[in-house]
Amino acid sequence: MGRPPLHQQPNALLAHWMRRSRTSNQQLARLVTERGAAQGITGLGTDESRVRAWLKGAVPREPVPRLIVEVLGARSGWDLTLADVGLPGDDEAIGPRTPWTRAAAVAVLNQITRSHMMLPDTRTGPEAAQVLTGDQLLTPLHEWTLVRPDPYEPARGNGRRVGMSGVEGIRDITSTFRDLDNRHGGVLAPSAVLAQTHVVLSHLKAASYTDAVGAALFSAAGDLAGVAGWMLFDAGHHAPAQRTFVAALHAAAEGGDQRLGAHLLQCMARQMSHLGHVEDALDLVALAQYGARRQLSPAGTSMLAALEARFQAILGQVRDSETAVSRALDAFEHVNPADEDPHLAFFDEPELRATLGIAHQIAATHLDKGPARTRHVRISADLVGAALAARPEHRQRSRAFDHLGLARTHLAGGEVEGAAEETKLCLEMLGTVRSRRVADRLGELYAEAAPVADTPPGQELRERIHSHLATAG
Repeated sequence: MGRPPLHQQPNALLAHWMRRSRTSNQQLARLVTERGAAQGITGLGTDESRVRAWLKGAVPREPVPRLIVEVLGARSGWDLTLADVGLPGDDEAIGPRTPWTRAAAVAVLNQITRSHMMLPDTRTGPEAAQVLTGDQLLTPLHEWTLVRPDPYEPARGNGRRVGMSGVEGIRDITSTFRDLDNRHGGVLAPSAVLAQTHVVLSHLKAASYTDAVGAALFSAAGDLAGVAGWMLFDAGHHAPAQRTFVAALHAAAEGGDQRLGAHLLQCMARQMSHLGHVEDALDLVALAQYGARRQLSPAGTSMLAALEARFQAILGQVRDSETAVSRALDAFEHVNPADEDPHLAFFDEPELRATLGIAHQIAATHLDKGPARTRHVRISADLVGAALAARPEHRQRSRAFDHLGLARTHLAGGEVEGAAEETKLCLEMLGTVRSRRVADRLGELYAEAAPVADTPPGQELRERIHSHLATAG
């Protein structure tokens, strides 16, 4: 029949895909046997009782899991994986097709905390190619805008009762990990955050709590998992980061927290842009803006508009970028930090200036040399310089990005010596900051400086970057 898990849990994902494909227990048993026979596999003996056992959490032996995926995939019209139906043996742990239910939210959070995430960390490697893009990513995520949390049962679990003080403890831990990430980058601690997420899962699965506490628990779990996803992204583990963001989005939806959901979607948008999928990034921003349109705070509205400005600039849509810049500035005028959520604490005035400054810097690269390009370069230098001057000391990675942004702005304006100096300052900070994103951006600057490689400052800039990247590992 198969091996039972040590802590057997009902397979909510298998049940979902059976319902969605309109497949009964008896039908699944028969179809698995027939598909196996067609492939020369005999002696399976699959029957309705075994399907009931799988739904309770038993794991069938090979090749039955593969046959289950093939049967349900054919009947539903989806290209499913083992993980989509809640079975082990597939590295693609979580995808956007995961059903938007409470049981599935717990299941996907459980999967990410048990995953091994020591994978290659370059944007051009095979691991980065595993991220979902286009309709594969965006079509299922649109269901996020329609989710209504499942009704809570009067009593949950037989364990201890969890109250709001327990939720506040989770939020305090999340804040600590956020601060660690800001100070030192995401390379050091994603496993620790995932381990803490697993502890939170024990509350969701075994404790009892009221409706209000249950919603807050799911929201807190989603926020904590989002920090883990961000650290994985910053460390260059792109496919695990995407799966973790999706799992966090499911938890946020189950907690009814649309503002957190919008925040997680903007994290995913930044990752898509970093990997070169800029149109997908814009679509994710639009989905966040629409899905949380009645709940967004002024900081959330401003942040999404600022990102939109940057992504439009990358696509060369300079006028649309400038329009989004104006919307970001208008919304930020209404920000009261005391009224904003903890996950938006990073989006202060320096962060706004830096984001808009980079949008102007990118816009300048799409313009011929002349007054318009000079104007964008000047605005970029003013904004990013002001951001750097006002950054809190603990935002070390952001400060490194600011120096890097200034280097690229100087280069866009033909100030090669200024670019070399800012690059030097950025590299001096990387002894305490370990971030694959910073390293990737340095690689871009190295390529952008190729036309000035025959000048002393251009040669110095490229040699410094080459030396750092060759030894950073």
